[in-house]
Amino acid sequence: MKKRILLIYPPSPVLNREDRCQQPTKELIVIPPLPPADLMYLAAVAEKAGFEAKICDYSQGGDYEADLKDFQPDYLVVNIATPTLEHDLDAVKKAKEICPNIITVAKGAAFLTLAEKIVGEHNELDFGILGEAEDTLKDILENKSKNDISGIYYKENGEVKFTGKRPFIEDLDSLPFPARHLVDNNIYRRPDNNKVQATIKVSRGCPFHCFFCLATPVSGAKVRRRSPENIVAEIRECVEKYNIKNFLFWSDIFNIDKDWTMKLCQAIIDSGLKITWSANTRADTADYEMAKMMYKSGCRLVSIGVESGSQYMLEKMGKKITLNDVRRTVKVFKKAKIRIYNYFVIGLPWETEETVEETIKFAIELNSDFISFYTATPLPGSRFYDYASEHNLFDKETSFENAYYYPAVNTHNLTRERVFELHKSAIKRFYLRPLYIAKMLLRIRSFEEIKNYFIAGMNVLLRK
Repeated sequence: MKKRILLIYPPSPVLNREDRCQQPTKELIVIPPLPPADLMYLAAVAEKAGFEAKICDYSQGGDYEADLKDFQPDYLVVNIATPTLEHDLDAVKKAKEICPNIITVAKGAAFLTLAEKIVGEHNELDFGILGEAEDTLKDILENKSKNDISGIYYKENGEVKFTGKRPFIEDLDSLPFPARHLVDNNIYRRPDNNKVQATIKVSRGCPFHCFFCLATPVSGAKVRRRSPENIVAEIRECVEKYNIKNFLFWSDIFNIDKDWTMKLCQAIIDSGLKITWSANTRADTADYEMAKMMYKSGCRLVSIGVESGSQYMLEKMGKKITLNDVRRTVKVFKKAKIRIYNYFVIGLPWETEETVEETIKFAIELNSDFISFYTATPLPGSRFYDYASEHNLFDKETSFENAYYYPAVNTHNLTRERVFELHKSAIKRFYLRPLYIAKMLLRIRSFEEIKNYFIAGMNVLLRK
């Protein structure tokens, strides 16, 4: 009889639990829940090792305790997120109560800085994984000696042990495709037209290490890319096996290498697969030739991490771009007929009323199709977290439970409450402009789009 492994997003508020982001989806208007791609990779590793795997995203519903009793897993893998840390660890404790012999494993960005505390205070957790989990989980499932498994925290005789960092996976093509047959793909849809959307992880790593971001601590400074052929093979599987034709190309930084980007676009075109896809981009790495090629291969939306409309703030956060870089890149993608989703962050330590106003005016000037104004969140593992600790920006009310929505810390100049008010004002000033509303109404092509834009509009109007 095969051993069984249950891989879960715990019963908790809905988050995109990618270690870099850990975003709540309810409060951020146009951020859809993403499929648990990390768990699908790990499930594929487990199946390859001969296990019967089950994936459950309990943030989307389901009865966790009933599943534990019915499935009786030998192993539990939990993605834990900093904003929901205690909720997530309660799920580990519940598993031990119902299945006393279960081996519990947790992964997540919280282990970058909180590993000793988590493992030390929670006897119900057998393994905490630091870093990329695929090879580490394989070693755990093969029942190797703990001392021979790099990248894990565990407790022995009351003492927390760490076996050392595991090197990043260099050959991403060596990983099995995510186990999409174990999830209900229909749950995960585009926020505009409600069509099913799959996430394709095309690369890992980012060399820029921005002040507030976990991408570099989580995935390293070296950009590791899958081959275009390998990516297209996964796209083909999605189209032919699951009838999925809409994709989010997930990466820490998508188009830093123009040659690779052009080859991927050409491979998609040569495949004959008629798909639509979106990706993120830096504001200084795209040109019109690339944008045209992206559009030709099916790209219809790019997200740009603009972050601020204040050059001073961009320099303080180490973004290494200029406002003119942003203007040029937005112009390039508009010319290529690709929609634009700009990200901004408000509330970093040096933020003032004036820099926030610069950001709002810049967002309006760019006039992109969608924006998100995040409130700055110093998640453990980021340079922001270290700075906030050193400069006493945390207070007794600090919480990560509403990450990116309600501020976790004060700035040097503004209270958390004031940052939140400015955040709400920024969203309304952008989305409630008559010209913006008219532009989006003219683009609507289906009832689903009408419904989804109406819901998003009401979320803007009713923000508290």
